[in-house]
Amino acid sequence: MARVKNGAVTKARRKKILKEAKGYFGSKHRLFKTAKEQVMHSRVYAYRDRKQNKRNFRKLWIVRINAACRENDISYSRFINGLSKAGVTVNRKMLAEIAIDSPKAFADLVAIAKDALEGKMPKEVKASAKAPAKKEEVKEEKKTPAKKPAAKKPAAKKEDISKLTVAELKKLAKEKGIEGYTTMKKAELLEKLA
Repeated sequence: MARVKNGAVTKARRKKILKEAKGYFGSKHRLFKTAKEQVMHSRVYAYRDRKQNKRNFRKLWIVRINAACRENDISYSRFINGLSKAGVTVNRKMLAEIAIDSPKAFADLVAIAKDALEGKMPKEVKASAKAPAKKEEVKEEKKTPAKKPAAKKPAAKKEDISKLTVAELKKLAKEKGIEGYTTMKKAELLEKLA
């Protein structure tokens, strides 16, 4: 039986680690044992710092937003609270970008936040923010929008059914009770429905 030698495999494995440790100080890029230790530590640091990086950026965005808020005579916490009350959902990254790039737009956001804190919210926001008090009101709201579009849809389909997809045409054919609609092509469906 032939003798198995794994020198090539070992050399390749060590070469890979030393390539990863390229640029490290001292023996950490020359000797395999110390290089391997340093590469393991480096991977741990990289994993940890990928999480840390997100925290650092959030801190930076908050500092930038706070600075812009102070220029507009409001604190950061009151600004964020006002935006949430007004129903404005803009993340901190975008707020920081707006604060830097267009201070005028940021001032408008501050005005919205201040109004929301004082209770002066726009009508659309008030309507969406209010929840119906009774279950009966909820049922009525759900029923009324469902009836109106149902009345409009057939008229739209009669006008131009050629723009509908095959699936929608098959659904229409099923509603009208046309037999064999499942195997029909678009042209045949259009003929039968017309």
